[in-house]
Amino acid sequence: MPATASSFVGRRREMALLENLWRRPQAAFFVLYGRRRVGKTRLLWEWMQTHPEDVLYWAAEPSSESDQRRAFSQAVYRFFHPGGGEVAVWYPTWRAAFEAFGELAAQRGRRVALVIDEFTYLLEHGPRVAGALQHAWDHTLSRGNLMLVISGSHLGMVVRDVLSPQGPLYGRATAALRLPPLPYPATREAFPHYDAEARVALYAVVGGVPAYWVYWDPEVSFQQNLKAFVAHAALSLSDEPRFLLQDYIRETGNYYAILSAIARGAHTPAEIRRASDLPGGHVSRYLESLLETGYVERRRSLSAPPNSRQGRYHLTDPFLRFYFRFISPYRSQIAAGVHEPLMSELRRHLLDFIGAYTWEEIARLWTLHAGSRGVLPFQPLEVGAAWTRHAQVDVVGWNPRERTLILGECKWSPRPVGPQVLERLVARTEEVLPREKKWRVHFVLFARRGWTRETETLAARLRREPPSGDRWQGTGVTLVSLPTLDDQLWQWQRTPPPAGGDIPF
Repeated sequence: MPATASSFVGRRREMALLENLWRRPQAAFFVLYGRRRVGKTRLLWEWMQTHPEDVLYWAAEPSSESDQRRAFSQAVYRFFHPGGGEVAVWYPTWRAAFEAFGELAAQRGRRVALVIDEFTYLLEHGPRVAGALQHAWDHTLSRGNLMLVISGSHLGMVVRDVLSPQGPLYGRATAALRLPPLPYPATREAFPHYDAEARVALYAVVGGVPAYWVYWDPEVSFQQNLKAFVAHAALSLSDEPRFLLQDYIRETGNYYAILSAIARGAHTPAEIRRASDLPGGHVSRYLESLLETGYVERRRSLSAPPNSRQGRYHLTDPFLRFYFRFISPYRSQIAAGVHEPLMSELRRHLLDFIGAYTWEEIARLWTLHAGSRGVLPFQPLEVGAAWTRHAQVDVVGWNPRERTLILGECKWSPRPVGPQVLERLVARTEEVLPREKKWRVHFVLFARRGWTRETETLAARLRREPPSGDRWQGTGVTLVSLPTLDDQLWQWQRTPPPAGGDIPF
């Protein structure tokens, strides 16, 4: 059966982590957290299908503390007494309820798991529940043959009450995982009838959040899906940014202005201040808060010193980036059923939007993996971009220990790339080179539709006669087309890199 947008795809490493914790001979405590809609519950449900009789799954709800405790008590009783009829069980405290689960699990004679989903609904009632779970874990649960999983979407609350040193559960977790969105290669499994160009465009619009993929029919073309998404799904998701931000921030109004400014191309504090029309002090404070959410990140040029203050702010989430760049300015028209102004904006700017953000990010992902696979001559320790006042390089992979540098240029043009792009990339080397010692430099060109014959001729000449400068020596050129990149990322996702030889000790 072919995969669909609602199929469970990817998550092989996460499933393996859950299974490894399950197979431990000791008790295990796993904390799973992440942004809303990223697929935490689906991941847990898929893993639970492999142990259907040994896992108690219970999801908290936005209800009173007493109602929650009563519902949990009933769930524990029914799990350990299947077919026992209705019995009014209601443990007097959360600690008693958790310890009762541990005691009943010990009587069962085989390993059992307790999964508490939406745990942050319990934390909303205060730290008592986390403290009760800490006491139960320390005195009962950690000594049993069981696995405890708690999952939550309110990231600020999970970090504060579970993972931070000030939280009562700090240090108890065997493992903790912030579940990331699915990476780009997973689109190939969910949308098998889409070519690579359509899947990159899809990823630029909704990113790797599985809940957003449900709005896209894998049997329908990207263009048709995009029109339907703009007309219907984008309107139904109009409150999504507020829901995401409210996990951290109460009043979202001024934060919307910051996010809109970044989405429209303002990346420095000064640019953001001018675009948002907010006072400078407020912008700095808001940016600090947004950095904590993970939806905004501050990137530094890899050619700058590590302590450089000349950073640029970017939205990390593709859906938020698309929403604030295209949807938000046209919400009133969309609500009224008038879609042409937005569609006109997309026709003018979607191509550049994909090339400036998603295509570069996918190229950086490829660069990070290509070194370990032997496709590139160097293994970068960090991959990003580099810029100065006079030049910018889209993809930079560097290894300061080995003094190796990968410089790459990305083009999302619907036409083959000419030799001048490669010439300009080589010419920028001196400008973005780190300021110390001598480096070996490899050049990479990423092109959606490949390159012209003249570009191939130039690349071949640069391989035979590598360019060089006072502090750098070229090692060659790699040309990467979208189909090649897409195939390789797909294969690399499914097979681990070679482990190499044994490690001496």
